[in-house]
Amino acid sequence: MGTIKVGIIGAGSISEFHFEAYKHNNEVDIVAVCDLNEQRAKDKAGKYGATKHFTDYNELLALSEIDAVSICTWNNSHAEIAIAALNAGKHVLVEKPLCKTVEEARHIEAAANAHHNQIFQVGFVRRHGTNAKVLKKFIDAGDLGDIYYAKASYIRALGNPGGWFADKERSGGGPLIDIGVHVIDLSWYLMGKPKVKSVSGNTYNRLGNRSHIEHKSFYKAADYDPDQNGVEDMVNALIRFENGASILVDASFTLHAKGDSGELKIFGEKGGAEIDPSLHLTAEKHNTILNVTPEIDAVSFDMMDGFQNEIDHYISCIKGEAETIAPAEDGLEIMKILAGIYESAETGKEVYLN
Repeated sequence: MGTIKVGIIGAGSISEFHFEAYKHNNEVDIVAVCDLNEQRAKDKAGKYGATKHFTDYNELLALSEIDAVSICTWNNSHAEIAIAALNAGKHVLVEKPLCKTVEEARHIEAAANAHHNQIFQVGFVRRHGTNAKVLKKFIDAGDLGDIYYAKASYIRALGNPGGWFADKERSGGGPLIDIGVHVIDLSWYLMGKPKVKSVSGNTYNRLGNRSHIEHKSFYKAADYDPDQNGVEDMVNALIRFENGASILVDASFTLHAKGDSGELKIFGEKGGAEIDPSLHLTAEKHNTILNVTPEIDAVSFDMMDGFQNEIDHYISCIKGEAETIAPAEDGLEIMKILAGIYESAETGKEVYLN
């Protein structure tokens, strides 16, 4: 098939992981970069050896030599760009969340199905972590039995990035749609992707972006504005599935917590596992409880490792060597859950999904 020629749309902070992973895949050439900020597009193109840069993604998609794209733009543009890329005959990898609304997700799924000869992959990077891949082997072999409960948490004590992350119009929401999505998706994926039944959630807007805090740095968006904040500080939710399984989750951009923390545990009839903060399994044998720590290089999730695995998987799928583990339909299901949690928080009622 030869070298896969790639274009990257959106040159903000998350794109760096895509650029680096493509650079370290010897079957890829980065050909073009697009960003609304022309200087940023030009700088990234220069850094990664791309010969072309644009401010209009349509110009990038019009390049016949481009085989595949990564979409790393604001959430509110994912659907529009992804559908245009599919219609232009490109393979598509779109950052999570898939989009902003369930309606958009349905349009994307329909476009992906209409262009079934092209790869469409959702950027659920946590699925590609080495620790997740190892745990999935144990789950698929039946070692944990039927998994019926997951507990997931992604807490930032101080970390509202501001900028577009804090602008609901562009982001679609705060910590739920930005970081909570990671642990919700990974829990759901490890549980075998059961059909969602209902969600009940709460959101809180109590602390703002806490730009007054001194002597402690935190991640800020490129367009950070200390006066801007239109998204929730914190969310919690209970997600129920048709098979009786459930996920309990919470996530925050800012919270009066001792510090940042991440936790993801799953529990089955034969055993349990913890994948955040690091991989650990609990089992039972000969009437004795066993705590097992796998001897692997990456027991915790490593961003570079995860993105490299994700991009390598994407390229393998394009070459016909594998089938994507994160298709459009998964993006739609997760979008239903996210939208349902926001609706539940707004109405104060449990929301039933179909």
